[in-house]
Amino acid sequence: MGLSTFRQRFARVTADFRDVTERSGEPATLGQIADMAHRYHWAARRAEGRRVLEVACGTGQGLGILATRAASIVACDLDADNVSEATRTHGERFPIRVSDALSLPVGDAEVDAVVLFEAIYYLSDARVFLGECRRVLSSSGIVLLSTTNPDLFDFSPSPLSRRYYGASELAGLLESSGFRPTLFGYGRIEGLPLRQRLLRPVKVAARSLGLVPRTMRGKALVRRVLFGRLPVMPRDLTTVLPPSDEPVAISRDVPDRVHRYLYVVGELGSHR
Repeated sequence: MGLSTFRQRFARVTADFRDVTERSGEPATLGQIADMAHRYHWAARRAEGRRVLEVACGTGQGLGILATRAASIVACDLDADNVSEATRTHGERFPIRVSDALSLPVGDAEVDAVVLFEAIYYLSDARVFLGECRRVLSSSGIVLLSTTNPDLFDFSPSPLSRRYYGASELAGLLESSGFRPTLFGYGRIEGLPLRQRLLRPVKVAARSLGLVPRTMRGKALVRRVLFGRLPVMPRDLTTVLPPSDEPVAISRDVPDRVHRYLYVVGELGSHR
């Protein structure tokens, strides 16, 4: 394969991922914005005083939140346009690099926390990613993950996803890679507005008929029809107040049927 052909294929791949990324400046519901702010505030509390690497940072909306507590920040994303957008937002506050999650752009034991939000299901090999985490983390390092919960009856996978992990699978995945996992659920279904709860069977029907939009823009059009004019995703979520709901510890032994998101802390050792 020639270099020009490789570049064309790489451009198509990264463009596809832009289509499924919640990018700053693009339409988003208040719920999407609040959920994103929530997971970054959750991670920031656990990253207190740590050197943090965020992988698949997108357009960098959450980096400012992490920086309120972290000792230092490094970020990376596969897509060069996302990295450029994040750099426009944050300037030289943080190094933000183009990098694959399977080959992290820092040296051995250079960070104390690795953050990966809503991206583990896109990875071609999650174990390689976790092996890279072990390499770059200090001896007391942690991995902080969030993922859409695939065990809900109205779950709809991203068209570019490779594999989703439920609670039991996440725990097993981290343990097999040398981490001690603690699992949490966030975003109880019963806490959704009544209209969204009533639309859950409609979502299931749309999925079965192949009518679920494949891109964020397509989903935004549907949401605009259902909910009216949408705000845009902020460039920096630091000023967005997250929901007050605390994630709750969940069991790995049974599928979680009540939370929209799973959060995971994977520990290598006790914090120094």
